[in-house]
Parts: sequence; C-alpha cells; structure tokens
Amino acid sequence: MDRRRFLARGGALAALGVAGPFAGVAQAGLNGEILPGAGYGPLKPIKDERDGVVRLHLPGGFHYRSFNAAGDKYSDGSTVPSRHDGMAAFRGPAGSAILVRNHEVNGPVGAFGDPAEAYDPAAGGGTSTLRVTRYGKVLKSAPSLTGTQMNCSGGPMPWGAWVTCEETVNGPDVGNDFTGQDNGKLTQKHGYIFEVPLDGKAGGPIRSAGRFAHESAAFDGFTGAVYLTEDNFGFASGFYRYLPPKNPLAARRILDGGRLQMLAVRGAPGKDLSLGQPKGASYETTWVDIDDPDPAFIGTPANDVAIQAVGNQGRAKGAALFSRLEGAINHHGTIYFVSTQGGATADGDTPPSGFGKGRGQVWAYETWSGRLRLVYESPGAVTLDLPDNVTASPRGTLVLCEDGSGDNYLRGLTRRGEIFDFSRLVPVEGDSGAEFAGSTFGPGGHTLYVNVQSSKGMSFAIWGPWQRGGF
Repeated sequence: MDRRRFLARGGALAALGVAGPFAGVAQAGLNGEILPGAGYGPLKPIKDERDGVVRLHLPGGFHYRSFNAAGDKYSDGSTVPSRHDGMAAFRGPAGSAILVRNHEVNGPVGAFGDPAEAYDPAAGGGTSTLRVTRYGKVLKSAPSLTGTQMNCSGGPMPWGAWVTCEETVNGPDVGNDFTGQDNGKLTQKHGYIFEVPLDGKAGGPIRSAGRFAHESAAFDGFTGAVYLTEDNFGFASGFYRYLPPKNPLAARRILDGGRLQMLAVRGAPGKDLSLGQPKGASYETTWVDIDDPDPAFIGTPANDVAIQAVGNQGRAKGAALFSRLEGAINHHGTIYFVSTQGGATADGDTPPSGFGKGRGQVWAYETWSGRLRLVYESPGAVTLDLPDNVTASPRGTLVLCEDGSGDNYLRGLTRRGEIFDFSRLVPVEGDSGAEFAGSTFGPGGHTLYVNVQSSKGMSFAIWGPWQRGGF
C-alpha cells in the first residue's frame, strides 16, 4: 500500500519541543523528505508462521505468529473470548513473557471462565494471562479477571500487576447504553479500574479512582499517582490522576480510599484542548478535586447522564476538555497520552462522529513540572487516522495503534518527530471493525506483541531487525 509514506507529505509535524524522548525535535521532514533511521522500508504481505495465512503487511525481514484467538481454548479447557484489546508484557521464566490482555466485551452475555469467580456473572469482559515464548508459542493461558465490562486498555504496574479499565458506566442502576444491551440483567455497577496481579487473584474495583469511561492507566512512582484517561465517545473527556492513600510502590498494590483529580489549564478554566492546536502548544496546569468519584445514581438515569457525572464535576471547577483520551504510557516521567479525535478537521477529511472533529493528537504531561505539551497533531487521515493504544519502544519511539474507518496501521513516531508505517492489518471479510490494539514490547525488546480487536480477535508476536529503523 502506498497511501501513506514514511513521512506524511505537507505538514507532518505539529507541535514540537517536548521534554523527555521528544526533547529537541528538529522540524525536518516538513516537505516530505525521508529522514534516515525512521521507517523500515516498504510494507509487503507476510505469511503468518502459524498457518501460512497473510494477516499482516510488514517490512522485509520481519516475521510474526498469531496465537490465542477468540474461540481457542485456555490451558484449563475454557474458551477464549473475543475483542482482544489493551495488553502489557512482563518478564517470565526461562526467557518467556507473561502477557495480561483485556477483552472489551460489552453487555450481559455471561462471564467467561468460572462464573463463580466473576465480579459480575452476567458481564462478558475481563482479562487473560498468558505465558508465551518470544516467537508467539503459548506455554500456559488462563482467565485472570472475569465478569467485568468493556475492558479497553489499562497499564502495567512496576510491582508486577496490570490495571485494567472499564470503558463504561453500565450497571443495574443506569439506563441502557448506545448498544441497547439490557443493563437490568447486570448484578454489579461497572465503570471502574481493577488490579490484576501476575501471581494471584484480581481484586475488586478501586471505587475511589472513579466511575467513568476509563481507558488507560499510567503509574508514576515518584508521586505515587496513577494517571487515567477517559474515552467518552459522545461527550468531552478528561485527563485524571488518582492519588492512593499510600504510595503503591510501598503498598505493593493500589489501595482504595484515595483522591481523584482532573487536569485543568492554569489561568484558562474550561480550556477546550480537543480543538486544533498551534505549533508549540504548551500549557501550565493545575488539578481540581472530584468530590464524588463514585456517584450513587437514583432513579435509573439515562446512560448519557451517568457517563458524564464524574467528568462534569471536574468541568464545573474548570477542568480542561479533551476528545476521546485513549492510550497512555509513562516514559521516564512523562505521561504520553492519545486524543483519538483531537485536532482540526483537515481539508478533504470528513469529521468523525462523536465529540472531537480531528484525526488525532498525542499529548505529553511532565510529572515533575506539571507542564502539558502537544507532541503531534495529525494533519489528516492519510497521515494518521484516529490513534488509539500507545506504547514506547526501547529507543523511546511511540507505537501508535490506529482505529480508523479505512486501512488500520501500526505507526511509529520517533523521538525526532518522524512518523512512519510499520504494519498494515489485512482486512478480513465480515470483520470490518477490526483494529490494532494492545501493542507492547516483550522483555529485552526482541518481540512486539500486539492484538487485533474484533469479534475474531487474536494476538500476534512480531520480531525482526529492529535495529534497522526507528523502533
């Protein structure tokens, strides 16, 4: 495919000068020249080493294997659910990786695994934990959290845990969401974060971290804060931080009972950052408290009312507005997070539905200074189309998973501001909603693990000559 180049033509870079991995970014490539060291060359169809089917286009020299698809069996004989989403990799024994992976299943469709261990036996989302080789062979697999809903993304914790996030406020106390699923069949409230340890059972919801459309979690060890993104599709979203009552590094887990806050721009209450931003956009920030992070709904309010209840508290105090905040990652003290529909509508583009009319922004929040900077704003769908999950490579390049309506790509955004295509997902007939999700590098950086989120979801292990390009 050639609809995209290693660098987008005509204005690929937006705001630069970000601290951390993007410090000192040079404004090269604005005229479309290919900068050395960015991409890996043209993409071409590569056969899956599991069965010979072409599922990905990759640069020459790269290989992949798919594994643990929807409908496969876990080691205990139960069935793997669909809609593989956010994921993290941890070091396992004998050179293996331990993956904890979300399943973004909505509705009261029944819990997978053992219903007796489910948070809500009616809900079909949750997480899987797998031990795999660096070439994608599954050594062991099992459900690790069941009975949750819309587990979209989350984040790895340094004490050996995954925080999974429910992107919903469904429950028996609110009206049905946009899908029309019967919330009256649910037995528990949803919209929380849950901690999934690698060596034990997942705990219950951390209610003080809020009940809203959670997406991702990124931990900062110095402050003990857990930074949280919100993906509220139809309405404004916020950037939050949860301050537990004890630093999780000392507690070895995230304790409930802390304080939830929402980011605001200092001196500009209610600043709408979902709009197109000027080059070099940078803001001093402050935080406002959320007084009631887990509201008790009375009278079964409409889902649209309930899903804004927490965010509206922050916005009433001047919190900033974003569009669909999705992936987040902490890289050396900077929280990089993605606004999927942020930015201005480019000439020739059709605005996406929902809140936000652009094709994506990447923001950076410096935990040590409190400064918020725009790293990148997509100049149009051809360049970057609705980025979603994000991770960082060993070199500090950001890996962006697209969630666009056309071809979906894995794209790299290097520390020098170069953007390039790394993989294209081959469309599958009858599976038009498939998208990349959950990218994460395994121990030592040998393997990039990534998911395809769809009704026919599966995971991939990708390996090859990383040293040849930007990752």
